Amino acid sequence: MGNNGIHTKNKLEEGLLFKISPFKEVIKKTRPHKHDEYFELIFLKEGEGFHTIEEEKFVVSTPEVYFLKPGQLHFWQFTSIPKGFVIIFKDLEFDTVKENELAELYRLLSLNTRIGFPEHSFPETLLQDIYTEFQLNSSFSRPIIHGLLKALFGKLLRLAENDMQKPVVSLSLFNRFQHLLAKECPRLHKVNEFAALLNTTPQNLNTTCRKQAKKSAGELVSERILLEAKRYILHTDSTVNEIADQLSFSDASNFVKFFKKAEGTTPVQFRAKYFQ
Repeated sequence: MGNNGIHTKNKLEEGLLFKISPFKEVIKKTRPHKHDEYFELIFLKEGEGFHTIEEEKFVVSTPEVYFLKPGQLHFWQFTSIPKGFVIIFKDLEFDTVKENELAELYRLLSLNTRIGFPEHSFPETLLQDIYTEFQLNSSFSRPIIHGLLKALFGKLLRLAENDMQKPVVSLSLFNRFQHLLAKECPRLHKVNEFAALLNTTPQNLNTTCRKQAKKSAGELVSERILLEAKRYILHTDSTVNEIADQLSFSDASNFVKFFKKAEGTTPVQFRAKYFQ
Protein backbone atom coordinates (compact mmCIF):
# COMPACT_ATOMS: atom_id res chain seq x y z
CA MET A 1 0.00 0.00 0.00
CA GLY A 2 1.31 3.45 -0.89
CA ASN A 3 1.83 6.34 1.47
CA ASN A 4 -1.54 7.83 0.53
CA GLY A 5 -3.51 4.67 1.37
CA ILE A 6 -5.45 4.06 4.58
CA HIS A 7 -3.53 1.60 6.72
CA THR A 8 -5.30 -1.26 8.51
CA LYS A 9 -3.66 -2.25 11.79
CA ASN A 10 -3.78 -5.62 13.50
CA LYS A 11 -2.49 -5.44 17.07
CA LEU A 12 -3.55 -8.98 17.96
CA GLU A 13 -0.93 -11.67 17.50
CA GLU A 14 -1.90 -14.84 15.63
CA GLY A 15 -4.52 -16.81 17.56
CA LEU A 16 -4.98 -14.12 20.23
CA LEU A 17 -8.53 -12.88 20.88
CA PHE A 18 -7.90 -10.49 23.80
CA LYS A 19 -5.13 -8.14 24.86
CA ILE A 20 -4.61 -5.31 27.33
CA SER A 21 -1.57 -3.02 27.41
CA PRO A 22 -0.58 0.42 28.70
CA PHE A 23 -1.20 3.25 26.25
CA LYS A 24 2.03 4.31 24.50
CA GLU A 25 3.37 7.33 26.37
CA VAL A 26 4.64 9.26 23.36
CA ILE A 27 3.61 12.44 21.56
CA LYS A 28 3.16 11.88 17.86
CA LYS A 29 0.55 12.46 15.21
CA THR A 30 -0.71 9.10 13.99
CA ARG A 31 -1.76 8.47 10.42
CA PRO A 32 -5.46 7.76 9.81
CA HIS A 33 -5.91 4.00 10.13
CA LYS A 34 -8.47 1.26 10.71
CA HIS A 35 -8.43 -1.78 12.97
CA ASP A 36 -8.75 -5.30 11.65
CA GLU A 37 -11.85 -7.13 12.93
CA TYR A 38 -11.52 -6.23 16.60
CA PHE A 39 -12.97 -3.80 19.11
CA GLU A 40 -10.73 -1.34 20.93
CA LEU A 41 -11.41 0.33 24.27
CA ILE A 42 -9.02 3.22 24.91
CA PHE A 43 -8.87 4.44 28.52
CA LEU A 44 -7.07 7.78 28.88
CA LYS A 45 -6.15 8.93 32.36
CA GLU A 46 -3.94 11.80 31.20
CA GLY A 47 -3.24 13.58 27.93
CA GLU A 48 -4.18 16.58 25.79
CA GLY A 49 -4.82 16.98 22.10
CA PHE A 50 -7.34 15.73 19.56
CA HIS A 51 -8.83 12.38 18.60
CA THR A 52 -10.61 12.05 15.24
CA ILE A 53 -12.98 9.12 14.66
CA GLU A 54 -14.39 9.01 11.12
CA GLU A 55 -15.76 12.55 10.56
CA GLU A 56 -16.03 13.47 14.28
CA LYS A 57 -13.19 15.34 16.00
CA PHE A 58 -12.96 15.11 19.81
CA VAL A 59 -10.95 17.36 22.08
CA VAL A 60 -9.11 14.99 24.43
CA SER A 61 -10.61 15.63 27.85
CA THR A 62 -9.28 13.17 30.39
CA PRO A 63 -10.23 10.99 32.14
CA GLU A 64 -12.25 9.37 29.37
CA VAL A 65 -12.75 6.18 27.35
CA TYR A 66 -13.28 5.69 23.61
CA PHE A 67 -14.92 2.60 22.08
CA LEU A 68 -13.80 1.84 18.52
CA LYS A 69 -15.61 -0.74 16.41
CA PRO A 70 -14.00 -2.96 13.74
CA GLY A 71 -13.27 -1.04 10.57
CA GLN A 72 -13.62 2.46 12.08
CA LEU A 73 -11.05 5.00 10.94
CA HIS A 74 -9.32 7.17 13.56
CA PHE A 75 -6.12 9.04 14.40
CA TRP A 76 -4.54 11.02 17.25
CA GLN A 77 -2.89 14.45 17.59
CA PHE A 78 -1.50 14.62 21.14
CA THR A 79 0.00 17.76 22.64
CA SER A 80 1.00 16.18 25.96
CA ILE A 81 2.09 12.71 27.08
CA PRO A 82 -0.94 10.34 27.16
CA LYS A 83 -1.33 7.74 29.91
CA GLY A 84 -3.85 4.95 30.27
CA PHE A 85 -4.71 1.47 28.99
CA VAL A 86 -5.87 -0.09 25.73
CA ILE A 87 -8.09 -3.19 25.65
CA ILE A 88 -8.61 -4.96 22.33
CA PHE A 89 -10.74 -8.04 21.71
CA LYS A 90 -12.60 -9.99 19.05
CA ASP A 91 -16.19 -11.23 19.23
CA LEU A 92 -14.94 -14.79 19.58
CA GLU A 93 -13.34 -14.01 22.96
CA PHE A 94 -16.78 -14.31 24.57
CA ASP A 95 -19.08 -17.31 24.43
CA THR A 96 -22.31 -15.55 23.48
CA VAL A 97 -24.37 -18.50 24.74
CA LYS A 98 -22.72 -19.20 28.11
CA GLU A 99 -21.63 -15.59 28.71
CA ASN A 100 -24.72 -13.89 27.33
CA GLU A 101 -24.77 -11.15 29.99
CA LEU A 102 -21.16 -10.17 29.29
CA ALA A 103 -21.75 -10.24 25.53
CA GLU A 104 -24.82 -8.02 25.90
CA LEU A 105 -22.89 -5.56 28.06
CA TYR A 106 -20.20 -4.98 25.46
CA ARG A 107 -22.74 -4.80 22.63
CA LEU A 108 -24.63 -2.10 24.54
CA LEU A 109 -21.34 -0.40 25.28
CA SER A 110 -20.48 -0.38 21.57
CA LEU A 111 -23.40 2.01 21.00
CA ASN A 112 -21.17 4.67 22.59
CA THR A 113 -18.13 6.31 21.03
CA ARG A 114 -16.85 8.34 23.98
CA ILE A 115 -17.66 8.31 27.70
CA GLY A 116 -16.18 10.81 30.13
CA PHE A 117 -15.31 9.93 33.73
CA PRO A 118 -16.20 12.19 36.65
CA GLU A 119 -13.12 13.59 38.40
CA HIS A 120 -11.14 10.96 40.36
CA SER A 121 -13.30 8.05 39.11
CA PHE A 122 -10.92 6.57 36.52
CA PRO A 123 -11.08 2.73 36.95
CA GLU A 124 -7.35 2.41 37.58
CA THR A 125 -7.63 -0.54 39.97
CA LEU A 126 -9.89 -2.59 37.68
CA LEU A 127 -7.69 -1.96 34.66
CA GLN A 128 -4.52 -2.77 36.58
CA ASP A 129 -6.05 -6.01 37.88
CA ILE A 130 -7.01 -7.04 34.33
CA TYR A 131 -3.51 -6.18 33.07
CA THR A 132 -1.83 -8.11 35.91
CA GLU A 133 -4.00 -11.17 35.28
CA PHE A 134 -3.38 -10.97 31.53
CA GLN A 135 0.39 -10.94 32.10
CA LEU A 136 0.12 -13.76 34.65
CA ASN A 137 -1.73 -15.97 32.13
CA SER A 138 -2.11 -18.92 34.51
CA SER A 139 -4.93 -21.25 35.51
CA PHE A 140 -8.27 -19.41 35.84
CA SER A 141 -6.84 -16.18 34.37
CA ARG A 142 -9.45 -16.10 31.59
CA PRO A 143 -12.56 -16.40 33.83
CA ILE A 144 -11.02 -13.90 36.26
CA ILE A 145 -10.43 -11.42 33.41
CA HIS A 146 -13.97 -11.95 32.13
CA GLY A 147 -15.37 -11.31 35.61
CA LEU A 148 -13.39 -8.09 35.87
CA LEU A 149 -14.51 -7.06 32.37
CA LYS A 150 -18.13 -7.60 33.34
CA ALA A 151 -17.68 -5.21 36.27
CA LEU A 152 -15.82 -2.72 34.07
CA PHE A 153 -18.42 -2.77 31.28
CA GLY A 154 -21.23 -2.38 33.79
CA LYS A 155 -19.57 0.68 35.35
CA LEU A 156 -19.04 2.23 31.91
CA LEU A 157 -22.68 1.68 30.92
CA ARG A 158 -23.84 3.30 34.14
CA LEU A 159 -21.70 6.33 33.32
CA ALA A 160 -23.07 6.38 29.76
CA GLU A 161 -26.65 6.39 31.10
CA ASN A 162 -25.89 9.53 33.06
CA ASP A 163 -24.25 11.27 30.08
CA MET A 164 -27.05 13.30 28.53
CA GLN A 165 -24.77 15.14 26.11
CA LYS A 166 -25.21 12.52 23.39
CA PRO A 167 -28.82 11.92 22.35
CA VAL A 168 -29.80 8.58 20.85
CA VAL A 169 -30.66 10.22 17.51
CA SER A 170 -26.94 10.80 16.92
CA LEU A 171 -26.29 7.05 16.75
CA SER A 172 -25.37 5.71 13.34
CA LEU A 173 -27.84 3.58 11.37
CA PHE A 174 -25.75 0.47 12.05
CA ASN A 175 -25.66 1.10 15.80
CA ARG A 176 -29.42 1.73 15.87
CA PHE A 177 -29.91 -1.53 13.97
CA GLN A 178 -27.77 -3.38 16.54
CA HIS A 179 -29.86 -1.86 19.31
CA LEU A 180 -33.08 -2.98 17.58
CA LEU A 181 -31.68 -6.49 17.08
CA ALA A 182 -31.15 -6.80 20.83
CA LYS A 183 -34.60 -5.37 21.57
CA GLU A 184 -36.87 -6.80 18.84
CA CYS A 185 -35.24 -10.06 17.77
CA PRO A 186 -36.54 -12.80 17.68
CA ARG A 187 -39.99 -11.18 17.54
CA LEU A 188 -39.04 -9.79 14.15
CA HIS A 189 -37.38 -11.96 11.51
CA LYS A 190 -37.45 -9.91 8.30
CA VAL A 191 -35.03 -7.20 7.16
CA ASN A 192 -37.86 -5.05 5.81
CA GLU A 193 -39.45 -5.01 9.29
CA PHE A 194 -36.25 -3.64 10.83
CA ALA A 195 -35.77 -1.19 7.96
CA ALA A 196 -39.27 0.20 8.48
CA LEU A 197 -38.58 0.82 12.18
CA LEU A 198 -35.32 2.56 11.23
CA ASN A 199 -37.00 4.72 8.56
CA THR A 200 -34.75 3.41 5.82
CA THR A 201 -34.92 0.93 2.95
CA PRO A 202 -33.84 -2.74 3.16
CA GLN A 203 -31.26 -2.00 0.45
CA ASN A 204 -29.72 0.86 2.43
CA LEU A 205 -29.70 -1.22 5.62
CA ASN A 206 -27.96 -4.06 3.78
CA THR A 207 -25.37 -1.70 2.31
CA THR A 208 -24.66 -0.24 5.76
CA CYS A 209 -24.32 -3.66 7.39
CA ARG A 210 -21.98 -4.95 4.68
CA LYS A 211 -19.81 -1.86 5.11
CA GLN A 212 -19.70 -2.05 8.92
CA ALA A 213 -19.84 -5.80 9.59
CA LYS A 214 -19.05 -7.39 6.20
CA LYS A 215 -22.41 -9.21 6.50
CA SER A 216 -25.88 -8.51 5.18
CA ALA A 217 -28.66 -7.37 7.49
CA GLY A 218 -30.35 -10.74 6.92
CA GLU A 219 -27.23 -12.59 8.04
CA LEU A 220 -27.06 -10.50 11.22
CA VAL A 221 -30.74 -11.16 11.95
CA SER A 222 -30.21 -14.90 11.44
CA GLU A 223 -27.16 -14.87 13.73
CA ARG A 224 -29.22 -13.16 16.43
CA ILE A 225 -32.10 -15.65 16.10
CA LEU A 226 -29.62 -18.54 16.25
CA LEU A 227 -28.04 -17.08 19.39
CA GLU A 228 -31.45 -16.77 21.05
CA ALA A 229 -32.28 -20.33 19.99
CA LYS A 230 -29.11 -21.68 21.60
CA ARG A 231 -29.90 -19.85 24.82
CA TYR A 232 -33.38 -21.39 25.01
CA ILE A 233 -32.03 -24.85 24.14
CA LEU A 234 -29.23 -24.79 26.71
CA HIS A 235 -30.70 -22.71 29.50
CA THR A 236 -34.37 -23.75 29.60
CA ASP A 237 -36.34 -27.00 29.66
CA SER A 238 -38.62 -25.80 26.83
CA THR A 239 -39.57 -28.29 24.14
CA VAL A 240 -38.74 -27.69 20.47
CA ASN A 241 -42.36 -26.67 19.86
CA GLU A 242 -42.25 -24.20 22.74
CA ILE A 243 -38.93 -22.71 21.59
CA ALA A 244 -40.25 -22.34 18.03
CA ASP A 245 -43.19 -20.39 19.44
CA GLN A 246 -40.98 -18.26 21.72
CA LEU A 247 -38.76 -17.41 18.72
CA SER A 248 -41.78 -16.44 16.58
CA PHE A 249 -41.45 -19.24 14.02
CA SER A 250 -44.68 -20.25 12.26
CA ASP A 251 -44.19 -23.87 13.33
CA ALA A 252 -41.60 -26.24 14.83
CA SER A 253 -40.59 -27.72 11.47
CA ASN A 254 -39.51 -24.30 10.15
CA PHE A 255 -37.52 -23.70 13.32
CA VAL A 256 -35.77 -27.10 13.08
CA LYS A 257 -35.01 -26.47 9.39
CA PHE A 258 -33.54 -23.03 10.22
CA PHE A 259 -31.44 -24.38 13.10
CA LYS A 260 -30.10 -27.38 11.17
CA LYS A 261 -29.13 -25.20 8.20
CA ALA A 262 -27.24 -22.78 10.47
CA GLU A 263 -25.71 -25.23 12.95
CA GLY A 264 -25.55 -28.52 11.03
CA THR A 265 -27.53 -30.35 13.71
CA THR A 266 -31.06 -30.40 15.09
CA PRO A 267 -32.04 -28.55 18.30
CA VAL A 268 -32.49 -31.90 20.09
CA GLN A 269 -29.04 -33.12 18.99
CA PHE A 270 -27.50 -29.78 19.98
CA ARG A 271 -28.98 -30.02 23.49
CA ALA A 272 -27.91 -33.65 23.85
CA LYS A 273 -24.32 -32.75 22.97
CA TYR A 274 -24.11 -30.50 26.02
CA PHE A 275 -26.11 -32.65 28.43
CA GLN A 276 -24.91 -36.19 27.85
